Amino acid sequence: MKIKKRLYWLAAGIVLAFILLETGLRLGLGLGYPVLSMADSQTGYRFQPNQNRRRLGKKLQYNQYSQRSDFVKLPKPQDTLRILMVGDSVLNGGTPIDQSQTISELLETQLASNDATVEVLNASAGSWGIGNQLGYLGKFGFFDSDILILQIGTHDLVQPTSTGDRVGIDPNYPNRLPLLATQELWQRYLMPRVQRRLGRNTSPEIPTTPDLEAQFRENMAYLQEIITLARRESLPVYVLYTPNWIDVLSPDPNPLYKVEFLALLESQQVPVIDLQDRWLSLPATTVESYFRDSVHLTVTGNQALVKTLRSRLSQ
Repeated sequence: MKIKKRLYWLAAGIVLAFILLETGLRLGLGLGYPVLSMADSQTGYRFQPNQNRRRLGKKLQYNQYSQRSDFVKLPKPQDTLRILMVGDSVLNGGTPIDQSQTISELLETQLASNDATVEVLNASAGSWGIGNQLGYLGKFGFFDSDILILQIGTHDLVQPTSTGDRVGIDPNYPNRLPLLATQELWQRYLMPRVQRRLGRNTSPEIPTTPDLEAQFRENMAYLQEIITLARRESLPVYVLYTPNWIDVLSPDPNPLYKVEFLALLESQQVPVIDLQDRWLSLPATTVESYFRDSVHLTVTGNQALVKTLRSRLSQ
C-alpha cells in the first residue's frame, strides 16, 4: 500500500509540474501560440492574416494583408503619407524584435508630424527573395502608397524565390497551433540544438541554385518588373541595400554582384540607400552592435538604419 501511495503522489507531482510548466510557457513566453504562415502560389508563402501575438516578451502583429503592420484602410485616408516597404527577415525583424522596434515602426515614428498622418507598411517574411517581393506586389498591389521602398540585402542578389514547401514542415514555418507549449519548446527550440550537437541536420532541404550568375540575372529581371509595375502607378521607388555582417567588417568587403546591381539601379534612375557604404566608415565596435547574427540587425542596428533612411527621404 505504501508503494502504491508513493507512486500515486509521484504521478500527481509529475502532472502538477507539467501543468505548471505548460502554463508558464504559455503565459510567460507565449509558446504554444506561434505566428502562423501559409503557402501562397504567388508569394511562395506569407504570414496568415490578422494575428496578434506576444512571444518571448515581444509583440508581433500582422494585419489583413499579412503585413507586420496595423490594419490598412483602403482607399487611403486623405492627409496620409503612406510608405510601403517590402523585404525579407531583416525588414520583418522576427521574434527578437518588438513591433515598436521594427524598421517600419521606427521610421513611422521618425516621420510623424502634426501636419499629416504617416503610415509605413511592412510586407516581409523570412527568406523572401526578390521574386517573392514581386509576387506579393502582383497579388496585393501598392495600397495607394506614396513611396515604395524595396529592402534588398547582399544575400538577396542570388537568393532563389522561396516556395511554400517548407510551410507546415519546417518548425519555423508552422501553419497551425501546436497542441502543447512544451511540444513547441521541444520541436522548435530544443530538438534542433540537440540534433546539431549530435552532428545531425534536421532542417528541410532548401533548393539551391548552383548557377549564381543565372540566379542573379533572374532576380534582376524580377526587380526590373517591380520597377515597371510601380512606375505604371507613378510610384517613386527606392532601394534600401542592407549588408551582411561580413560586408562591413571583413578586410576586403566586396559583395558578389553588388557592382552590377547598383549599375542596373543607376540605369533605371532608382535611388539607393547603401548602408554598406555608410557603415564602412564607422568603428568596428559600432558596426558590431548593429548585428545580432551574420545577417539580422539588433534594435540599435534598426535605429541606425532608420536614421540614414529618414535623412535620405527628407532630401
